[in-house]
Amino acid sequence: MAVVDRTTQRADQSHVRALSAFSVATIHESQDRTGLLQPRLRPLVRGQRIAGTALTCEVKPGDNSSIHVAGDVARSGDVVVVAPTSPCEDGYFGELLATHMMARGVVGLVIDAGVRDVSELTAMGFPVWCSAISARGTLKESPGDVQVPLVCAGVLVTPGDVVVADDDGVVVVAREDALEVIAECRSREARESAQRRLLAAGEGTLDLLGLRQKFLDAGLRDITE
Repeated sequence: MAVVDRTTQRADQSHVRALSAFSVATIHESQDRTGLLQPRLRPLVRGQRIAGTALTCEVKPGDNSSIHVAGDVARSGDVVVVAPTSPCEDGYFGELLATHMMARGVVGLVIDAGVRDVSELTAMGFPVWCSAISARGTLKESPGDVQVPLVCAGVLVTPGDVVVADDDGVVVVAREDALEVIAECRSREARESAQRRLLAAGEGTLDLLGLRQKFLDAGLRDITE
């Protein structure tokens, strides 16, 4: 029996907006190198960036019923996060579902499976991160769970978490950790801004990052004569 939970508490939109200012790499590094979905998920179109709240959707192999259910649950600002119960590269999502999701205010799709109608999705400007492209369609017979915690591309995603995606990948920030991660992202960017100025002035990374002695201690042999 499948479950649809319509009581999800979503991350505060001010936290989503704040995290949207940072790259996936910065967020990943700022939360102790956690939350990064496996790199097989790639953007369908480069140059797009999204940030929103996770609307989780479990699908069965070759059956996209749950995505249709998710569309009924969707709210403005959601990112639909889809994971199959076992690996499947079928085209679960295409132009019609994208049209529906856009009308509901969904900001993008993250799916550890296939999509199709690539030309149409590109023309529509609907952001997608997926692990495959396949023209093979799916059935609509047996829905899975919607808005329950699931593992997508190796990362636990809880409904309402913050999802950020760009050309480098997809990262998830737990709703309850958002403020702490935002603060660390800001600190990290301030440090990197200062480092960037010094690098542009000609300082080297070995000294700026304190790597010279570290590498020597690790066995690097520096031949000077």
